Amino acid sequence: MAIRLGPNQYGKAEVRLVTVNRTGPVHHIKDLTVSTALRGDLAKTHLTGDNSDVVATDTQKNTVYAFAKESPVGEIEDFALRLGRHFVAEFSQITGARITIDEHGWDRIAVDGRPHDHAFSRAGDEKRTTVVTIEDDRAWIVSGLRDLVVLKSTGSEFHGFPRDKYTTLPETDERILATAVTAQWRYRGTGVDWRKSFTEIRRILLETFATKHSLSLQQTLYALGEAVLEQRAEVAEVRLSLPNKHHFVVDLGPFGLTNDNEVFYAADRPYGLIEGTVLRDDAEDPGPAWL
Repeated sequence: MAIRLGPNQYGKAEVRLVTVNRTGPVHHIKDLTVSTALRGDLAKTHLTGDNSDVVATDTQKNTVYAFAKESPVGEIEDFALRLGRHFVAEFSQITGARITIDEHGWDRIAVDGRPHDHAFSRAGDEKRTTVVTIEDDRAWIVSGLRDLVVLKSTGSEFHGFPRDKYTTLPETDERILATAVTAQWRYRGTGVDWRKSFTEIRRILLETFATKHSLSLQQTLYALGEAVLEQRAEVAEVRLSLPNKHHFVVDLGPFGLTNDNEVFYAADRPYGLIEGTVLRDDAEDPGPAWL
């Protein structure tokens, strides 16, 4: 029996980075969580403990901070591209890099109805994301968002599903539909206005969720991905993960009260988890974009 080393990577996970642009009286902040992962000819360290090819994860962390100082972070896709290309170009034994970034939003605090110059409040749990993969001179960009919590109080049904002796869920033609959207979209290239693209895709996701009459969360998932691909030519593929945030009608009968879909119990677990991919027929092979 032969034993060999399989695919591997290593890096520094969840480097917390906050930058403040103090140019002028109005300050601008970027709040990021950056993870690096390097791939390449790293067999020696695994098989013999020889670390001569290992770019220390502490070095990777320091590079993140130094790059943030040497030039403005800008859009997270551009920052990830700079980092990934640096590691592959700087070290001959490193043939690939994967940079993952979450951007945490902050809103300016309003004082007397005007946004304050340098005081902020956290925008919520939603995060803008990107994963950039570099191999030699190629780059693949997968951007997205996570924890975009949405709810519609009508316009959702669920019926016609199989029933057996273990089925207790009643059919309904009127229910609350709520989820926390995780969406990732693979770009067709790198020449993209990242900020504009993200803003428009987020708008499309929200508007489609609001207006699509849903017969299942699966149907909603496909409609979200389809709408993005129809309206954004720079996107090749959309992957979505939608946990069903169940809202169950409370039985108020024991108290002599009727409940016409007005009072609900919001259950946090267990929950249905609906996941799927929507892509163009002519989409280029994703290569290592999702690995």
